[in-house]
Amino acid sequence: MNTPLVSASGNASAHPPAALPVLPRPSAQEFTAVLERGAYMPLPQFGVIDTTGDDAASFLHAQLTNDIQHLDAANARLAGYCSAKGRLLASFLSWRSGDTIRLLVSKDVQAAVQKRLSMFVLRAKAKLADVSGELAVIGLAGDVRSALSGVFDALPDGVHVQVDGAAGTLIRVPDALERLRYLWIGPKAQVEAVLPSLDGKLARVSPAVWDWLDIRAGEPRITQPVVDQFVPQMVNFDVLGAVNFRKGCYPGQEVVARSQYRGTIKRRTSLANVAGELDTVRPGAELFHSDDPGQPCGMIVNAASAHGDGVDLLVEIKLTALGSGSVHVGAADGPALRFLTLPYGLPAEV
Repeated sequence: MNTPLVSASGNASAHPPAALPVLPRPSAQEFTAVLERGAYMPLPQFGVIDTTGDDAASFLHAQLTNDIQHLDAANARLAGYCSAKGRLLASFLSWRSGDTIRLLVSKDVQAAVQKRLSMFVLRAKAKLADVSGELAVIGLAGDVRSALSGVFDALPDGVHVQVDGAAGTLIRVPDALERLRYLWIGPKAQVEAVLPSLDGKLARVSPAVWDWLDIRAGEPRITQPVVDQFVPQMVNFDVLGAVNFRKGCYPGQEVVARSQYRGTIKRRTSLANVAGELDTVRPGAELFHSDDPGQPCGMIVNAASAHGDGVDLLVEIKLTALGSGSVHVGAADGPALRFLTLPYGLPAEV
């Protein structure tokens, strides 16, 4: 059963935020545009939190799973925000913009996690602000470098490398299906003024395509239906570089460290496809194994309409459930998952 988003005091929110809207299935042409040419897509499913003040970096460093204290102006970092029990309440992409540290987060959890973080500022010289209304977030994928060269003087040459320009910040994010991907975050008016110049070079496609590309990149995103469900390792955050095991304490740090060093990681996130549509295959849905139909063996983390048929998924699942039998959505007689290969390797668990 899903756990409602918890407040800073640890109590369940009486009025949890509305879930993100279910995006219609993109057309075949939209998938093809990314895979065979290049495309861009506005991403309203994300919000941005700005953290400012003399203590902004040290404050976030003490709250998040990654090293924010030493975050420099040339790189972005994934990070998680955990409850005291080590369960993820949010996932972020963090980067510096001048003296500000920006956090890209799923829009449906933004208000709650921003409020929770703000309550722990206490005497630190740090302030958090929702700047989603002031910024545009654009995803670009495929053969987009030539088009981007008309907007930015230089392009990032590695994953999570960022460059700044007059139109904002450009961050390269992990490839999906061997296609380049970038996030462009900048002042809304400036970005919207430049976007028409891309229309002759790139296709504009649905934000649902970005959700699919994130899944095919194997990069989980914490949204409201799965808040407070997973220790970071369960969604491969240790493999993706979102956890720094040498940094100081943060909420849930003891649980996360214990899972890493005592060999207790018995669940991981895998890539899969299933027949159906997003109106019935949703994040937070439980999974059941054919050999043990009485209890769930995992949960859908993220879901997106797939190129071709069905829905592509990132699923958190018991490692023992992957060896034999079949895994199904919702019940042991529900739609069966077809497992796919992640674009990165996972450590062998003892």
